[in-house]
Amino acid sequence: MLAAIAAEGRAHAALLDGAHETARTAYAEAVEGYRASWALAPPRSYGRLVGLLKAAVLGGDAQAAAGEVRDALRDDPDADGSPVAAYVLAVAAVIAGDDDEVAARAATMEPRGEAFERTAAALRALAAGDGEAYATALAAIEADFAARAEHLTGVAIADTAVMLELLAAERGLAVRPDSPLVPTI
Repeated sequence: MLAAIAAEGRAHAALLDGAHETARTAYAEAVEGYRASWALAPPRSYGRLVGLLKAAVLGGDAQAAAGEVRDALRDDPDADGSPVAAYVLAVAAVIAGDDDEVAARAATMEPRGEAFERTAAALRALAAGDGEAYATALAAIEADFAARAEHLTGVAIADTAVMLELLAAERGLAVRPDSPLVPTI
């Protein structure tokens, strides 16, 4: 897990520097690290799948990772009630174009509060094709990251917002905020 987070940090730093190929390579390394960590993790360690899917989206390999995540959680009895599992499944559903699933997953995310509510709103808006609601949610997500003193990878980047922007671009809804925390890929 620590190796995956370190690789993701290197990828974020490269992305912020505009070194897109270096970033893609490091995101692929992060995906492999999160995959290995998930295989060894105790039950309900869904954060590893969030890291895997986010790194895959940022690295340009969203479809395969979305399928992998959905397969990993398909028969997991604990996934349905978990806001973290709902988050990764909602992202996977957006990637797969399974927009009907997004609302149900978002409803499971929201009781977790704050960051989950903002991300649920963005994912729901993407699934509904609601550009205005998406822009509002994305601005709130970026503001949250901007207010943080510490970031998981040690790199100041709104990686959730970057991931969402990539998904939004595929639907013609990208906002492209003017923020150093949300670089364009």
